[in-house]
Amino acid sequence: MKQYLLSIYQPDGGPPPPEVLDPVLRALAELNAELDAAGALVRTDALLPPETATVVRVRDGEVLLTDGPYAEGKEHVGGFWIIRALDLDAALFWAGKAARATTLPIEVRPLHTGDG
Repeated sequence: MKQYLLSIYQPDGGPPPPEVLDPVLRALAELNAELDAAGALVRTDALLPPETATVVRVRDGEVLLTDGPYAEGKEHVGGFWIIRALDLDAALFWAGKAARATTLPIEVRPLHTGDG
């Protein structure tokens, strides 16, 4: 099976109020249980806010560290799944479930390595 990265894109800012967030968290728990039961879940996790990021780059042979995200934007990657799927269509099926659960955009990308 191939492996795919499903990235959650969320708007910048704090979390939504409990009446919005709680149903999303329940839907995510159900999705994660479904992925696990199907043998598709490799790993899932949430990321800390973009302001916790450090960008490392080399300029003129020197390693430079910069606080904050690589790119400024109105949204950021807030979490991810790495899943196993037979093909892109199967990965897109799971991404659709993730988009419904989170109500946020999900980017799907095949991993370079993996089985298959």
